[in-house]
Amino acid sequence: MELEPIEFNIDRSQEMYSQANCQLVIDAMVETYKSKGFNKPWVGYLACKDNRVKGTGGFVRKPEDGKVETAYWTFAEFEGRGVASFICDQLIKISKSIDPTVMITAKTAPELNASTRVLQKNGFLFIEIIADEEIGNAWLWALH
Repeated sequence: MELEPIEFNIDRSQEMYSQANCQLVIDAMVETYKSKGFNKPWVGYLACKDNRVKGTGGFVRKPEDGKVETAYWTFAEFEGRGVASFICDQLIKISKSIDPTVMITAKTAPELNASTRVLQKNGFLFIEIIADEEIGNAWLWALH
């Protein structure tokens, strides 16, 4: 599997991007780039294998105040196959290769679930409960 950056002008007509979930992700990332900027490598990525997109992940925005937030999502038909763990691991590697001093964070729903297991497996620790505009109360995680 490999991560491919979602470019601002990605050619969404390619067969591998035809999945409805993939189109939604591309739309959302392009809108995010319009509002927050397109700052490689702090962008969205598609997790691809065998000419299929298995999931997505990326950085919410470029680092601010020494922190960068990550997020990831495995498409339903590929859940339980290590896609989210792969994405999380690759985002950590990208961040550390650019600036090893940046604290990498993530938010989850406030419950133990597959996403919290992915974060724990990748070395993240629970920090605190915070307010999130999408989740409501969320658990904040950080990689130290």
